[in-house]
Amino acid sequence: MAEEDDARIRILQSLRGKICEAKNLGPVSGPNRQKDLCTFCTISLDQEEVFRTKVFDKSVSPFYGEDFYFEIPRPFQCLSFYVYAKAVFQRDLPVGKVSIRKDDLCKYSGKENWFSLQPIDPNSEVQGKVHLEMRLNEVITENGSTGQQLLVRIIECKDLPLISGQNCDPYATVSLVGPARSDQKKTKVKKKTSNPQFEETFFFELKSAVSEVTRSSSYSKKSTGNFHVVEEEDIEKLEIKVDLWNNENLAQDVFLGEMRVPVKILRDDHIHKAWYLLQPKGNGSKSKSEDLGSLRLKLTYIEDTVLPSACYTPICNLLLKSPDVKPISASAAHILGDICRERHEAVLPTVRLLLYHNRFVPFVSAVAALELENTQEANTIFRGNSLATRCIDDMMKIVGKSYLAVTLKPVIDEICESNKTCEIDRVKLKEGDNVEVNKENLQVYVQKVFSSITQSSSNCPPLMCDVFRSLRHLACKRFPGDPHVQYSAVSSFVFLRFFAVAVLSPQSFQLRSHHPDPEVSRTLTLISKTIQTLGSWGSLSKKLSSFKESFMYDFFRSFQEEKYIEKVKKFLDEISSNVNKESSRLDDAVVLKEGEVQKRTETKRKIVKKHFKKRWLRLTNRELSYHKCKGKEALCTIDVKNIRAVEKLDESAFNRKNMFQVVHNEKPLYVQAGNCVEASEWLEILGQVSRCNEGRLATFHTSNYTNGAWQCCKSQSTSAPGCKPCTTTMLANLQLDIDCDREAERIFSLLSSNEAKLQNMEDACASMAVYQGPQREQEEYSKFTIQEPKETFQTLKQLRNVMEELQRQHNSRNNITAQYGSLDNPIVGKTS
Repeated sequence: MAEEDDARIRILQSLRGKICEAKNLGPVSGPNRQKDLCTFCTISLDQEEVFRTKVFDKSVSPFYGEDFYFEIPRPFQCLSFYVYAKAVFQRDLPVGKVSIRKDDLCKYSGKENWFSLQPIDPNSEVQGKVHLEMRLNEVITENGSTGQQLLVRIIECKDLPLISGQNCDPYATVSLVGPARSDQKKTKVKKKTSNPQFEETFFFELKSAVSEVTRSSSYSKKSTGNFHVVEEEDIEKLEIKVDLWNNENLAQDVFLGEMRVPVKILRDDHIHKAWYLLQPKGNGSKSKSEDLGSLRLKLTYIEDTVLPSACYTPICNLLLKSPDVKPISASAAHILGDICRERHEAVLPTVRLLLYHNRFVPFVSAVAALELENTQEANTIFRGNSLATRCIDDMMKIVGKSYLAVTLKPVIDEICESNKTCEIDRVKLKEGDNVEVNKENLQVYVQKVFSSITQSSSNCPPLMCDVFRSLRHLACKRFPGDPHVQYSAVSSFVFLRFFAVAVLSPQSFQLRSHHPDPEVSRTLTLISKTIQTLGSWGSLSKKLSSFKESFMYDFFRSFQEEKYIEKVKKFLDEISSNVNKESSRLDDAVVLKEGEVQKRTETKRKIVKKHFKKRWLRLTNRELSYHKCKGKEALCTIDVKNIRAVEKLDESAFNRKNMFQVVHNEKPLYVQAGNCVEASEWLEILGQVSRCNEGRLATFHTSNYTNGAWQCCKSQSTSAPGCKPCTTTMLANLQLDIDCDREAERIFSLLSSNEAKLQNMEDACASMAVYQGPQREQEEYSKFTIQEPKETFQTLKQLRNVMEELQRQHNSRNNITAQYGSLDNPIVGKTS
């Protein structure tokens, strides 16, 4: 049982951040003039590109403004950001890069930092690992003397980089280097693979310290372990060097990486066998780097070691009891939000956990009531960055993702793609612009967005309606004399913090794949301001809202009609009413994911070689389809109800990385994603949407059917059952994409990192409970909300107990950490 539990331990990695801007980008070799520099930025895990910004036109100091978030599905050494200059008739030209080793990412977590760009040297662009075995053998030469022979075995390599998007043709050279030494041997070339199996052994004769030693005088079985016949200074200077290359046939071979192991490692051990990470070329001359500019980045890297579910039961139970604790400020969830008040990462896992277990509404109602107790004026209701507002913000982003897509995505796409000029500030008008035409364009866009929102109440998720209804009730109870507060309590979230923010930043809500162009971004800003004001103005009063900009004041006059106020109020009434919306569903198809892939072509003609073609893959909550390119008619459509399995495909099937298969009623669809992150995301979302389908397969084939047999199990029947169990998809609800164990581990990590604050809070409770005079101590601990010291102290003790137990569980499993030199924990650099 223990072994089963250990097998369920997961190491989960994620990266969140923003590529903000570049500054003073350096010269680029090539025909591009510096003032015409069009650049873009990419993100790579080792040498695999996983993200790319839009191209920024003609600037040496571009503002990219691109947010990114992705799960990291595999081990990696280095996170790199590359800046390229876009070229029209040739390959894109490298400007420079920022490389951060995985171990150093924590130094920059959660903060914006400027990084100097470094030159891009082909000999430093390496990835992968090598499995190597070394052995010293004692041999007797023909003249009877005792000598030493070094055996070096190249077993295999893993994760070599793609070359021009395809698997490479790798080979290795093995050299014994040292004073007056330059012996080199070479393996065979392995075709089309990133994981070559070499299994080749090479022998190197070592020089003896004594020129002639007879067998009778020096050799005995007892002395076979002594290696003094080899000069000590020679062993100190000898090393084995392994270089990996890609065979280019007619062109110059491409360097893939190197590793060096000193021979002296065998002094204490007759055999050395380990995995090594490939390193950049060590003997390359480092030229003085010129100033290539700098890049401003914001990074948050998180790695969680997630234990089996049973380990998290105590901490989950304590958090899920939070809505029932009186007062709410003494609950575990509120305490977590209190000690991490400036940390968005603290609220999000709590919200996810409460949502999954249907405990969110009572909790957020209690914290909202606490906030309202301290709100003195109705017109400032829910305007701060409090625990209640942060919880509701995160809830709307999770629960309202599809709601936003149905309501706003069509009109946002139209605005971004039609690209009509909407600038109404005369100071910012370009030559030839007509402010009246621009104003008409903006009015049309605002009207479309406003209508989409106010006609969308039937699609508003039931859980959001439940929260809005509770907020409305609490606001009326707190300010019974204000007729508008019932609307402002809801509009402050749904308009100001949901729709207006999504319009302003559609890429942050997955409504667009990239940050809009500056001109489109300006249009969205003007629309967002107007929508925000329409929502709040219609709910608070009939007076014209005050704008700082006079041009916005004039523009808003056209919306000073009773019908807009009534539409806003009607919409707010509908999404916060007592009508049971459990049966409400999104009738429109919601796009869950889409992107360019390589799809294996299928043909019945045997003489035609099957190959791969670029296709646009599109998944909605109803169907999976592929198209010749984005926007074209579907070439094939698969109902998601007919998907029977979604699984990875072995690289050996087509000699391609990042492949997966969608098994449906007719035949498997074989797809290659652009990178490991894309492949992981497709597998996850397809697995979720088809999890509950009837006829799901229990097993699948890890390879393809060719030459009359499945290549994985050699079964000759095309209908033979699979040879491997299908992956269990944990998450069934697309609206609540929540891994409870992971969220509980994140909460535990946050509590552990804030243990000093927990102790301060505990001390404050003890002091307040004992001290009966004026509460001077509360000033010292004013950052904490302590209404009932005894109740809060009791919760803190319970938190400490569950943290100690969970830490014990982590400590007991530390011994299963991969051994240094294993496949999962390879050796970095030279071995001392």
